[in-house]
Amino acid sequence: MDKSKNLSDASEDEDDKNSSASGNINLGPSANPQAKPTDFDFLKVIGKGSFGKVLLAKRKLDGKYYAIKVLQKRVIVHRREQKHIMAERNVLLKNVKHPFLVGLHYSFQTTDKLYFVLDFVNGGELFFHLQRERTFPEPRAKFYIAEMASALGYLHSLNIVYRDLKPENILLDYQGHVVLTDFGLCKEGISLAETTTTFCGTPEYLAPEVLRKQPYDNTVDWWCLGSVLYEMLYGLPPFYSRDTHEMYDNILHKALLMRPGASSQAWSILQGLLEKDRTRRLGSADDFNEIKTHSFFSSVNWGDLEQKKIRPPFIPHVVTFPAENQSLYCGGVSIHGSGQLAFVKFLCICYLCNQVLETRMI
Repeated sequence: MDKSKNLSDASEDEDDKNSSASGNINLGPSANPQAKPTDFDFLKVIGKGSFGKVLLAKRKLDGKYYAIKVLQKRVIVHRREQKHIMAERNVLLKNVKHPFLVGLHYSFQTTDKLYFVLDFVNGGELFFHLQRERTFPEPRAKFYIAEMASALGYLHSLNIVYRDLKPENILLDYQGHVVLTDFGLCKEGISLAETTTTFCGTPEYLAPEVLRKQPYDNTVDWWCLGSVLYEMLYGLPPFYSRDTHEMYDNILHKALLMRPGASSQAWSILQGLLEKDRTRRLGSADDFNEIKTHSFFSSVNWGDLEQKKIRPPFIPHVVTFPAENQSLYCGGVSIHGSGQLAFVKFLCICYLCNQVLETRMI
């Protein structure tokens, strides 16, 4: 499956006529209103996307490393993305503190830019690890799904629906634990009994009720969780087709076919999560409590999991931080300068490559 892309780069000079509208975007007060760009040494661009860049930065005060997302206000206004940008900021600042969710440390702004100072997480996107290995053994998939479910359950407890769970938005830290990022499609104010109708998400992972433009609730996240589990076990999302219309039809009408290679408990939870009727879907009655008590997770100690006491099944070989005189290496090929920018994907946190990275002195 080809990775969905959104890499159209906005020029620094494009649409100057919108610059006057930049003032319409206001982050409001930061958790630390004293934070400002000059508090950081910006070391290297590690991502570039439609609205700006992500830079690896070191805070001068204590030498800590962060990923700083720098967004151009005028480009956001031109593309009418203020709602998604502010949704991300609002969720990140809603006292969201969970071991498997990316942390926002500061947010501040200048006349023409927005700054989000985020955790620098350097274990790579789950997508790239899965792309390299094709599938994961069931115990490894179970570990990741358990951590994702814990994060989703926490968001739901705050009446936040994530809505865009997919391997590209799931990162690994240096220890191998899951970190969910990219809150631009999150919907706030959705309790267990409430619904919304906004059509959004990534095609491969859209729930049937979203495709039908019917009211939906936090059970869309459990559908996505099932889709990601299926992909980790079998290499593709459950109803995938290169033809988008055929894929939509599959999601709406095609039965989930049993395939060899997974345990009966895995198939049971897949059938529950990928139930097309959201009112009968696993998690529809008691949300995360239903998920974590399923037999698939019988071996999981949830307290230990959330305290990161369970050793991850895979530990990435990570770049702690790239120094000024280091070049990135992937598959024996040196990547530097503009080549690095073309090689990365812009997310809430951006990562350096689609394979395990090494650093070498040049």
